[in-house]
Amino acid sequence: MNPHIEPADPADPRPTVPSTAPETRVTLRGPAELADALPYLLGFYPDDSIVLVALHGARGRFGGRVRLGIPTDTTQWPYIADQLADSLITAARERGTPPGGILVFLCQDPTATETGRDVRDRLQPLAQRLRTACGSRDVPVLEALCLSHGRFWSYVCPDERCCPATGTPLALPGTSVMAAAAAYSGVQVRGSLKDMEARLAPHTGPRADGQLKALDAAAAALIPRMLSGQDTQAVREETLALLARALHTFRGDPPTGSHRAKDACDDALLSNGEAAEMILGLQDRLTRDHAAAWMEGPDAAPALRLWRALARRCPGAYETHAAPPLTLAGWVSWATGDTASARVALCRALTLDPDYLFAQLLHRGLNEGLDPEKLRRCLRATRRPTTKPVGPLPSDLLTGLPSDTAPDEDRVMPLTPDRMTDVLTPATDTQTDADVDADTDIDPDTDTEVDTDTEVDTDTEVDTGVDAHADAEPPSDAVTLRTDGGRAPARRPRADRPAGPRARTRPAARPRTGRPHPRTGPAGGRRGDRSPR
Repeated sequence: MNPHIEPADPADPRPTVPSTAPETRVTLRGPAELADALPYLLGFYPDDSIVLVALHGARGRFGGRVRLGIPTDTTQWPYIADQLADSLITAARERGTPPGGILVFLCQDPTATETGRDVRDRLQPLAQRLRTACGSRDVPVLEALCLSHGRFWSYVCPDERCCPATGTPLALPGTSVMAAAAAYSGVQVRGSLKDMEARLAPHTGPRADGQLKALDAAAAALIPRMLSGQDTQAVREETLALLARALHTFRGDPPTGSHRAKDACDDALLSNGEAAEMILGLQDRLTRDHAAAWMEGPDAAPALRLWRALARRCPGAYETHAAPPLTLAGWVSWATGDTASARVALCRALTLDPDYLFAQLLHRGLNEGLDPEKLRRCLRATRRPTTKPVGPLPSDLLTGLPSDTAPDEDRVMPLTPDRMTDVLTPATDTQTDADVDADTDIDPDTDTEVDTDTEVDTDTEVDTGVDAHADAEPPSDAVTLRTDGGRAPARRPRADRPAGPRARTRPAARPRTGRPHPRTGPAGGRRGDRSPR
């Protein structure tokens, strides 16, 4: 019997997991359940996207995922297919878990003059190219689906009984087994990809014109002070004070309603002048690193709203200035467990500024499934009260501001890629919260030969360990993070060291008696075993 039309046996219950197990096991049968599971694997509904999902083991456990927008230029499809297949398969093999199969999803809504079936037919050459690209690397494509206008079509199954030419309607949201398992595991779908990107897009029209004038005025006032080197510390303190005051305002006025209504309320809390000063101030690395400490507790949600609002205030020529707030939005989302929103924000930042090192490091750590807890601890150590706040601020927000009592060289450490590896440790499990199995008894068709073409650069978004930018060398400038809380380590005074500017002499050291000291002698004291104090 064709595996597409073989129904699940009602008498055979789905495997259950004891209450002591850390994850839930869900078995998906057939293309309908696979199509319904895609938003829960990515965390959002993909729009205009190519998605490849690796399968591992005999039961086809979901592994790494690769997503990329569908190019409008069809001549790029062979290059894109080869690069996506190579990125996913090579990364999995380097980790010692070669995939046993791949699922392909092509998601695109029809235009005003098209139907879903027209989209299926138009994307069929791309689906075939993806199948042959994976097959040439000895990994079969077990299923290839086109999702369009609430329906799906299979490029693999020719049986009209299970995959009719008119398409099969998708299940209603929240009615499938995968939806129930996701709700039980706490996995959320954040809406469509277009909606998530729209929340980060810059303003247009009259609002953009007013913001551009404010940015020009703030640039004329702040950039000379920042570049002179004499007033840089004061600009940092002023910027962080403005950010702290805005954070307090956002915390006290939580929005309600739809995403669009919430964003409109957040935009109303910032004036053009304040937003311009904060955007320009965040271009400084140390200011941005201090602002990254607002990442958890009651500060996380208002900080995320603030970074999104500032990213929307970077129109026109200042669009690349949105890289710092977008990176901070991605970091807060990752630190709070929202990896889908984090990946969208970081990809947006890298699209605007591909050389932005902080976004590169976070994007790479997120794609490799690393644990952000050590980086959180590192940022917690940077939080210290300021000595000269600008204006009255709430006492609970006077953290993370730099002090003018210690030079920056004594309080910062560059976060190079090697340092990033030390700070972030690999997570114990890079799978999703729900352990999903897919039945893989579908006959692959991968006998077609593949032509070798030159690869092109694309902004590939990858999950669970696949990093399309892993081979790119980061720029020489390093992100700085404060790691010691701003206090120099205490040192025991020595007899031959001057006591200070007021001490002219110091008593001579105590004469040695030749007897071992009870704590530092050869009996195993601190000097004998070199244990840290």
